[in-house]
Amino acid sequence: MNQPAVTWVVGAGGLLGRHVAGRLADNGHELITQRIPWSDPEAARAALQHGFTELLTRAGDGQWNLAWCAGAGVVSTSAESLQQDAELFGDFVRHIGRHPVVCSRGAFFLASSAGGVYAGSPDTPPFTEDTEPRPLAPYGRMKLAKERELTAVAEATGMPAFIGRIANLYGPGQNIDKPQGLVSHLCRAHFTGQPLSIYVPLDTLRDYILVSDCAAMVAAGLADLRRVVTPEQPVATKILASGRGTSIGALIAESTRIFRRRPRIMLVSSPAAAGQVRDLRLRSVRWPELDRFSRSTLPAGIARTADDIELRLRLARHD
Repeated sequence: MNQPAVTWVVGAGGLLGRHVAGRLADNGHELITQRIPWSDPEAARAALQHGFTELLTRAGDGQWNLAWCAGAGVVSTSAESLQQDAELFGDFVRHIGRHPVVCSRGAFFLASSAGGVYAGSPDTPPFTEDTEPRPLAPYGRMKLAKERELTAVAEATGMPAFIGRIANLYGPGQNIDKPQGLVSHLCRAHFTGQPLSIYVPLDTLRDYILVSDCAAMVAAGLADLRRVVTPEQPVATKILASGRGTSIGALIAESTRIFRRRPRIMLVSSPAAAGQVRDLRLRSVRWPELDRFSRSTLPAGIARTADDIELRLRLARHD
């Protein structure tokens, strides 16, 4: 493997970005800490370009990495709200593509969504990297558009690119104010006693991956990427998942076993359910060296998430 490079984690304040930055720092990477004002598109565009300039300056003639872990949308987010994010990303990667000489020294990771891009597939699960992407909702179409933008730049410049199609991410640090993250919301329901609304059937199958495991896969992938790809095929796409399908009913049962009390569940109808499918089991068939980092059991992951949420709720009560 290559020596650690100068690395910029875009979205380092989010769930995945925070853990990726921590893992890379532990591995000896020199990190760029450019914050992006996402609420102002023009200011965000300028900040991204400034951050890339700083990354190149700090790297000098050496290697650089960029891990794009940003993204505020969820499956139920409207197409209009997602368009701005997609345009900003497209503008940025095309800006990078205008520097072909330095692209050969770089490596780019993009956090995509396995559930988003495979939700409409007619294939029988589990879905693999060989499954043709078929988004069902605007969220998935936006993720796939980002993948295509990055692929176009990588193929034009030879820049190594790693597209990670991530399963249902959960773990310590998840924003429980967002309408996503069933594991985290189950933990909050336990500590607060508030009912948890579920708008899909309890036999809905998903793959849950602990964020620290996913971050380890991203860091290892960036370290190994230049060995895996070639100038002719500079893009490596991999599903980052546990490889275990778990129903919502089984998830509730596991949380009941851990907390020794069944959460208050309300089964409700919602328009958001239209973007959800019953079975999204996943299995990666590429780059198997990374799969060894996905090793946390679901009970251990729920326990770690619960400890984090309990602490945050306790601190919030004392503010």
